[in-house]
Amino acid sequence: MNTTQVQTGAAAGGVGRSIWVRRLWPWLVAVVIAMLLPLLVTSNHGLTMISHMGVMIIFALSYNMLLGNTGLLSFGHAVYFGLGGYMAMHMLRYIEATGFGMPLELLPVVGALGGLLFGLIFGAVSTRRAGVVFAMISLGIGEMVTASSLMFTGFFGGEAGLFGNREAPVSLFGIDYGPGRNVYYLVAVWALIAAVIMFLLRQTPLGWMANAVRDNPERAQFVGYSPQMVRFFQFVLAATFAGLAGGLFIVVDEIITDETVGMIQSGLVLLSAYIGGIGFFLGPVVGAVLVVFLESELSSITDAWLLYFGLLFVAVVMFAPQGLFGVAYQQVMSWRAGEWVRSFHARLYATSAMLVFVLALIAVIEKAYHVLRHWNPQEPMPLFFVTIDATSMVPWLVSFAVMAGALAVFFLHARPLLRRALDSGEGA
Repeated sequence: MNTTQVQTGAAAGGVGRSIWVRRLWPWLVAVVIAMLLPLLVTSNHGLTMISHMGVMIIFALSYNMLLGNTGLLSFGHAVYFGLGGYMAMHMLRYIEATGFGMPLELLPVVGALGGLLFGLIFGAVSTRRAGVVFAMISLGIGEMVTASSLMFTGFFGGEAGLFGNREAPVSLFGIDYGPGRNVYYLVAVWALIAAVIMFLLRQTPLGWMANAVRDNPERAQFVGYSPQMVRFFQFVLAATFAGLAGGLFIVVDEIITDETVGMIQSGLVLLSAYIGGIGFFLGPVVGAVLVVFLESELSSITDAWLLYFGLLFVAVVMFAPQGLFGVAYQQVMSWRAGEWVRSFHARLYATSAMLVFVLALIAVIEKAYHVLRHWNPQEPMPLFFVTIDATSMVPWLVSFAVMAGALAVFFLHARPLLRRALDSGEGA
């Protein structure tokens, strides 16, 4: 072997190591964050919240296997999350009653098997067609299962649901899962395992063909693949991981009700995936963390939290269809190209105008909820660190005036200024 061959081999080895480093460092960062997070969040409420984030991350990534990878819009994905959770709950209750030796660490596998079973049953019917037909079938299946949850009380437990004790099973490692921190670490381990598997599945021939079926099913069929079978396999895999998330959910909450198979749960996972960004693997992760945080914290602050969810979803669909992660990615690329430095003032100006509009809109919504839903609308209400009378016309006039002024500034001056900066090459 001559010197040139040695140098070429060394260069190839360096490139290979560089590729592996780029592929592994995000996962190493995720592991470090997962390990350190309970040291920063110490309250029981906070530990439960981050455990729910881990569950929702698996759930949202499984949904993205349908919507982002295969182009299947489902309105009933919570069916597999909930039914997997019910299967795991029945196993937990069986362990509690009989002393069956299944360890708690493997209980989520029962949920995954439940999701797999029902994914095979319902997927054989719903994946025969795509597009609007699939969406309507998924909606019908979701409503059917939701109605059944109040009829078959032996399996679903009726309106009260089913309870279990996560401390009843044994542990493979002798861990006490009474404390919330230990439960979180169990959820984090399963979330990392599931995320790695789903990421690797994207790199398989099935993952590539799912993208082909999403983009052009006729061409995929022309090269010899059945779009229906590709959709079916993706559907079953997504249902399996959703069931895994459901199994972890009952470990965290020790209770499961009919709400887990309902439309609200299906809507939350849709919001998580789309708001985060279905075109990126990390998009649903970001969306899941944001949605769980807002659901947990925002619901304790305002009664209008569901309305804010809806407005956020509409805003993302209209102005950022690539999702929040996609927007952040674009801005990072713009920053690396040096374009942010030259257009910083125009961007800041436009962003400030929209922020003022959003704050004024929040003020209007909060005052409307106070007047329409509070038992005593005349009672003064706190708003942005001040106390106002929501029944007076002055706060309403001020809010609408600020909204109108912010919109006028944005559309008449800030946005044209930003466009001129971008078109002239001074911005991104």
